[in-house]
Amino acid sequence: MDTSESSGESGTEAGAKAPAPDGGRQQRGWRRWAMDTRPLRRPAYRRLWSSTIVTAVGSQLTAVAVPKQIYDITGSSAWVGAASLAGLLPLVVFALWGGAVADTMDRRKLLLITNTGIAVTSLLFWVQAVTGMESVAALMLLLALQQAFWGLNAPARNASIARLVPEHELPAANALGSTVMQTGQVVGPLLAGALIPLIGLPELYLIDALALCVTVWAVYRLPALPPLAGTAVRRAGVREVVAGFRYIAGHKVLLLSFLADIVAMVLGMPRALFPQLAAETYAPYGEGLALGLLFAAIPIGAVAGGLFSGTFSRARRHGWMVIGAVVVWGAAITGFGLSGNLWLAVAFLAVAGVADMVSMVFRGAILLSAATDEMRGRMQGVFTVVVAGGPRLADVLHGGAGSAFGAREAVAGGGLLVVAVMLALAVAMPALRRYRV
Repeated sequence: MDTSESSGESGTEAGAKAPAPDGGRQQRGWRRWAMDTRPLRRPAYRRLWSSTIVTAVGSQLTAVAVPKQIYDITGSSAWVGAASLAGLLPLVVFALWGGAVADTMDRRKLLLITNTGIAVTSLLFWVQAVTGMESVAALMLLLALQQAFWGLNAPARNASIARLVPEHELPAANALGSTVMQTGQVVGPLLAGALIPLIGLPELYLIDALALCVTVWAVYRLPALPPLAGTAVRRAGVREVVAGFRYIAGHKVLLLSFLADIVAMVLGMPRALFPQLAAETYAPYGEGLALGLLFAAIPIGAVAGGLFSGTFSRARRHGWMVIGAVVVWGAAITGFGLSGNLWLAVAFLAVAGVADMVSMVFRGAILLSAATDEMRGRMQGVFTVVVAGGPRLADVLHGGAGSAFGAREAVAGGGLLVVAVMLALAVAMPALRRYRV
């Protein structure tokens, strides 16, 4: 690593005090509305973000290949679902522990270790596929290992952003990263579907492993990110994880930022009902077309929101932005549930995707700005668990409600609940309304 370069960039660690690079002037014309790219002027953040472009697509290739291979071996969707649950527990456990680890060691070193581990796991996926092992147990074990590494990686990666860009650029940095990830969720599965007939399924794993090598190199070029001077030396154990939850309970704005996401995702994420809606409500449009559009609409809306993040990334009332975004999400999901027309339904889901992007950007900014650096890793660990677990709980809740009351009724009811609960939280607990930077 080039130490002279590192010392020059590590000055951004004190970025919360740094002046705006444009001297505080507002952008004019179309630049004011387009994606806010100010964080890309920071070399360290630019390296981290650039690596995400490659891995956002590569990770989706593996995300498609694993369930496809399991289904090819077993012919059973139940096994596909079981594999998903096999990956959830390691993700939850290691994300919580990984957050504590990220607060006790150099985050760059932790990123190097975990990204290398994920790359090796992808290589092992390729080996088992190319050798024709056809073992569901091996696939589930590798998936659990991969999710454990990812759980350790995500808190350190997200917590590092606040050391690479100044505080006033955190929303823009979150928008840049989230846009890339959402784009990967659209492009990756489409690319996987196109590549499997051409090069075969095993090669998807190999492409992902090679893409992760780019990430490892980018992380290697980052400045060192040790705990800040004066931080007490600790061991990352259960006590530190518990201390993270106590910290959240003692800071209402952090607690509310998590609750906002739980309300939006658990009550208002209707993806479990997409197959039923495609087969029943939107069957006249073609079940396959309808299903594809329903699954793609929210990510496409999120990407659009990211591309025009200049419209909101400079907002200072972060709390109100989260409240407004969650309310819009709930209203859009309600509109989707009431829509009998496929194209109108897709439009409502796209609006929900934009709202989700705005919520994601400002919830992420609150977690990085309202928490001290010695707690950021643990906050991001909890954030990872909430983001991973919320939609899975929503699948169970909406699946049951759809069977009991009907798909459209369950979707519309969930959306209305999101609006009502979020507004009630905003009124009852003013900490989020008052939060600004």
